[in-house]
Amino acid sequence: MNRTEFIIVTAIILFVAFALGWFAHWMIHRFAKVASNEMGEIDRMAQSLHDAEETRDQAITYLQNREAEMSNQMQQTEAELRAAMDGLRDARQEAEELRAYIERNLQANG
Repeated sequence: MNRTEFIIVTAIILFVAFALGWFAHWMIHRFAKVASNEMGEIDRMAQSLHDAEETRDQAITYLQNREAEMSNQMQQTEAELRAAMDGLRDARQEAEELRAYIERNLQANG
C-alpha cells in the first residue's frame, strides 16, 4: 500500500466514522425529543420542586428558631429550679435550727 492509497483509505474511514456519528446523533435526538406539552409538565414539576425546597427551608428555619427558644426556656427553668432548691434547702436548715432552738428552750424551761 503506497502513500496515496493509505491517505484515501484513512479519509474513507474517517468519513464513515463521521457519518455514523452524525446518524447516531440524529437518531438520539429524534427519539429523545421532548414535546412542548411535556416541556410544560417539566416546567410545572420544576416549579413544584422549587416551592417544596422553599417550604423545606422555611420549616428548617422555624424549627431552628423554635429549638433555640425551647433551649432558652429550658435554661431559664433550670435556673429557677436551682434557685427554688437552694431556697428550699435554706428553709429546711432554718426550720431545723428553729426546732433545735425550741427543743433547747423547752428542756431549759422544763
